[in-house]
Amino acid sequence: MKITEVEKVVSGPNPHHVDARKIYESPHAIAVVITLQPGESLKKHSTPVDVFFYVLEGTGIVEIGDERNIVGKDMLVESPARIPHRWLNESTGVFRVLVVKVPKPTEETKLL
Repeated sequence: MKITEVEKVVSGPNPHHVDARKIYESPHAIAVVITLQPGESLKKHSTPVDVFFYVLEGTGIVEIGDERNIVGKDMLVESPARIPHRWLNESTGVFRVLVVKVPKPTEETKLL
């Protein structure tokens, strides 16, 4: 059994310049916890695989394609491959999201 303490995982460098901690990686999937402080956001980007997001904490805005919604804790959001998307934290609190990419991408994410 392997147990990972997410708070002890070091945030890796990323093009969004936000706290992004890769907490799981296998030949089949990747999981990352993204933490956005008030006013932070991800740059619009697309991934080569389907992604699902699970909101762990706070309230934020998700944009996928032409859709924009406010989401909060315990909500699951699906994002199809190659559709532009991003996250924004326009609240006054911390916003944390679990990102799961399945299958594990063999191409890089593309910033738009």
